[in-house]
Amino acid sequence: MSWKIGNVEIPNRFVLAPMAGVTDLAFRRLCKEQGAGLLCMEMISAKAISYKNKNTRELMKIDPVEHPISLQLFGSEPQLMAEVAKEIEGEPFDILDINMGCPVPKVVNNGEGSALLKNPELIADIVKSVSSAISKPLTVKVRIGFEKEPVDIIDIVKRIEDAGAAAIAVHGRTRQQYYSGTADWETIARIKEAVSIPVIGNGDVDSPKKAEALFCQTGCDAVMIGRAVEGNPWIFREMNHYFATGEELQRPTLEEIKETILKHARAQIQMKGEFIGIREMRKHVAWYTAGMPHSAGLRRESNNISSYEELQQLLERL
Repeated sequence: MSWKIGNVEIPNRFVLAPMAGVTDLAFRRLCKEQGAGLLCMEMISAKAISYKNKNTRELMKIDPVEHPISLQLFGSEPQLMAEVAKEIEGEPFDILDINMGCPVPKVVNNGEGSALLKNPELIADIVKSVSSAISKPLTVKVRIGFEKEPVDIIDIVKRIEDAGAAAIAVHGRTRQQYYSGTADWETIARIKEAVSIPVIGNGDVDSPKKAEALFCQTGCDAVMIGRAVEGNPWIFREMNHYFATGEELQRPTLEEIKETILKHARAQIQMKGEFIGIREMRKHVAWYTAGMPHSAGLRRESNNISSYEELQQLLERL
C-alpha cells in the first residue's frame, strides 16, 4: 500500500485533508495514531510568513511523530511564494503544497485559493517559481471549476505537472458548490488519465467502501479525507483494516470516544492554554458526539464549556 510523492515514502493511501481550524497539531496527532498515511496541515498565508506573523509561526509547529507531513501555503504572487518557500524549506515538513482550491470569500476575493483557477498562466508561474526554489516535493490542491467561469481543468493539471509539481490533489467540486451536492469523480478520473504524476482524489469519501469506489472509478493513487474525519479520527484505522482484510471494523465504543475527546482536549490545553484550548474543543465535541442519543442538547451545552472539568462533567452524562 505504500507509495511516493517525489522522494517521500508514504506508508498507505489515506491522506488527511488540510482544513483550516481543524487539522492543527493536536488533531493531526490523533489521526496519525489511527493510521493516516499522510498528514496535511492547516493552510498558511505566504504573505503572513513574509510579514513574520507570530500566530503563523505557531501554525507551522510539527511533532516528530507526524512524518510524513505536508505544509500548505496559499498566495497568488509567484515571486513572493517562491521566496517564502525557500525561506521555510528548513522547517521539518516533508512536502510543500499550494492551495488552489479554497472557496472561502476572503481568500477568493484576494485572488487566492480557487480564484487562481481563472488564470492558468498564473498557476503555471506559481508552480514553476516555487518548484524551482526548493528541493522538497511540491504538490498542488485544486477544485475542478470556478462558478460560471469556463475552467479547463485538464489543461490546468497538465500545466501544473509541466511546471514541476510532484502530485495533484483534486477536490471533485467547483468553487460554487463549496461542500454541497455530489463530488464529480468522473472529472477526477479524466485528470488521472491526463497526467503521469500521482493524483489524490478528494470528495464524499466517508467510509472504506466509498474509498474503494473512488479508487475503482478514478484510478487515483490515494484518497484524501476531509469533513468525514471531523470528530472521527478512527476513519483511518477503519480504512487500513478494510483494505488489508476486506472486513469492516466495528465503530469505536462510547468509552473510546470519550477518552479520545479528553485526550484531544488535554493536547489543546497544553498547546494553547485552557481558555483557547477548551473553546476550540467546542466544535470538536459537537462533531465527536453527532448522532448519539441526546446529542442535540449536549451540543448546545458544549457551546458553554470553559474548563476541562466542565468537559469531563458533560461527558459523564453520556
